[in-house]
Amino acid sequence: MTDSPETILVTGGSGFVGAHCILQGLQRGYHIHTTIRSLTRTDDVRQMLRNGGATETQISNVKFFAADLMKDKGWQEACAGCTYVLHVASPFPAGAPKHEDDLIVPAREGTLRVLRAAREAGVRRVVVTSSMAAVGYGDGDEIIKTKTFTEEDWTILDGSVPPYQKSKAIAERAAWAWIEEEGGGMELTVINPVAILGPALGADFCATLQFISRMLNGQLPVMPDLAFETVDVRDVADIHFRAMVSPKAAGQRYLALRDSGPISLQGIAQTLKRGLPAEETKRVGTMVIPKFVLRFGALFQRDMALIVPEIGKVRKCSNEKAKRDLGWQPRDGDEAILSAARSLQKYGVVKA
Repeated sequence: MTDSPETILVTGGSGFVGAHCILQGLQRGYHIHTTIRSLTRTDDVRQMLRNGGATETQISNVKFFAADLMKDKGWQEACAGCTYVLHVASPFPAGAPKHEDDLIVPAREGTLRVLRAAREAGVRRVVVTSSMAAVGYGDGDEIIKTKTFTEEDWTILDGSVPPYQKSKAIAERAAWAWIEEEGGGMELTVINPVAILGPALGADFCATLQFISRMLNGQLPVMPDLAFETVDVRDVADIHFRAMVSPKAAGQRYLALRDSGPISLQGIAQTLKRGLPAEETKRVGTMVIPKFVLRFGALFQRDMALIVPEIGKVRKCSNEKAKRDLGWQPRDGDEAILSAARSLQKYGVVKA
């Protein structure tokens, strides 16, 4: 609990990470401002907080503001009276964009718009949610095989980097450049999570959980040979708050991932079969689709073409800096996967 009821702004309150940040902020005793693109989502967010265990008294400490990353309107009001800002909102594609600027422009301009509003409101520190996508792309295959990525690494933008990864790197670099040139003493910290799993608070959930919902619904009977680092959404929210108040975190970026190392899609499927009742995982397949089949399919499907370059690549990362500086300790083992599955069942995303 805080000594006084400071107010913080959480952008993107209807999102997977944003809702968990609001929930943990209320549990820590903060008053919360949050932005959503339309105030018609207000009741949805309140219900997500109830689903997460928030009381009506806690929920009454949340104020909602309509704001869009591509428009100035609403941001000054949302930041007013806030000590800190957690800028979580960012576009995440459901599929391949028609043009990379459809992702790059909102990510960059939205981040700068929030930073300007925060500075004008006298905010002490802004914590921006970036991504491992801004850290570990653009390197050659041989480097990826042997390297462990840290906060010192940056995605190489002159490589063949996909639009989403490019958007995260450009937006984060723009934030650091802006804070140095125009920040006026306001502090910046950046969190770089890997693939985020864990419990959804409603039927509106992060795109990374779609792998699990498709497995449980029998829509992914075979899967590509993809493997990646993961982290629980509750730990992502926790590291935001630790970075928000830690003196060591000013001017720093932190990778957020569990200790267990990368896991493949096949490994996630096997975890579901091992951790859930057999009748709930009858539709879960565990076969890996050969790469030549994916390459053929990529000739006809744009989304599949994005996957092919990542087949067989495993990017290992380190969370030592976050644990050392912030005392952060992420959940390990199967909890993030199984809690995600149970929540998808609870909210009807997975068919009975």
